[in-house]
Amino acid sequence: MNANSPEATPRPGQAGPGRIVLLTTSHRVAPGLLSWPAWQALHAADQVLCADGAHPQLPYLREAGITVGEASPTAEELVEACAGGRTVVVVATGEGEPALTDGLARLAGTGRVAMPELELLPASYDLPGARLLDLVQVMDRIRAECPWSSQQTHKGLAKYGIEEAYELVEAIEEGDRDELREELGDVLLQVVFHARIAEDDPDSPFSVDDVAAGIVAKLIHRHPHVFGDETATTPEEVKAHWLRTKAVEKQRSSITEGIPLGQPGLALAAKLASRARTAGLDIPLPPAEGIGYDLLALAVRAESEGVDPEAALRAAARAYRDAIRETEQG
Repeated sequence: MNANSPEATPRPGQAGPGRIVLLTTSHRVAPGLLSWPAWQALHAADQVLCADGAHPQLPYLREAGITVGEASPTAEELVEACAGGRTVVVVATGEGEPALTDGLARLAGTGRVAMPELELLPASYDLPGARLLDLVQVMDRIRAECPWSSQQTHKGLAKYGIEEAYELVEAIEEGDRDELREELGDVLLQVVFHARIAEDDPDSPFSVDDVAAGIVAKLIHRHPHVFGDETATTPEEVKAHWLRTKAVEKQRSSITEGIPLGQPGLALAAKLASRARTAGLDIPLPPAEGIGYDLLALAVRAESEGVDPEAALRAAARAYRDAIRETEQG
């Protein structure tokens, strides 16, 4: 026997088996901010049920005049509640009511019951980037409850930021997509961790929202060809826009300002050469001898040819590593 058999199909003039609406919400969206179809379904329902009496949506539903019964019906009880063509809305808990949906599936599989129409209705759903809120919440709890994390400072974490950045670069150069995703997460953790530490500063606290607001404002300001009236059709024009707006923002007295001296030597030399070239300055290299100055000359040459000297050296070092391993194995 199946759901289309005479026993499972209402006779002419008999009310249908009704409708079950499973209403899901996202905890990453403020309670009460539901879609219009969700509000329509809630107001039109004959009965609204929720197994969790502390569900964050319930105060807002009741404020809107919707009566919500606190109940966790079985599949059989829910089907019976829909008898006579009634509509029952179930406000799903965070787990999504797997026991109920599994029970309804088993009941439908028997073919002996005229099953109500079952609709899954997302009342609110995650927008892109919503999982970042989870990371902020997890970090907040770890900062408060973890004996190690609660004692960390910006200076104490600095070395980890450098390590994670290098591991990210390695994942990019190796072309490992899984490793790339993981290392991006580790770098993101550093940002969120530092922002959470900054909240505890007694003199000048700031939060991850302030960090995000700052970079959003910067990106919009430095992309007038996207968010403003200017035009850029080539990468070179984009870079020119970026450098002009950055120069106005920084008002630096030297093109060397803002270049971190703690970065690897080849990268530092290439960055200095790039700033000088972009500024149109023809500055001869220091007239000195030695390996350091030889490396400086190579870094400047690489930059002028559009080559990242750090990446080039790492590639050569990996080839050297492979040669060592082959010799060891041979």
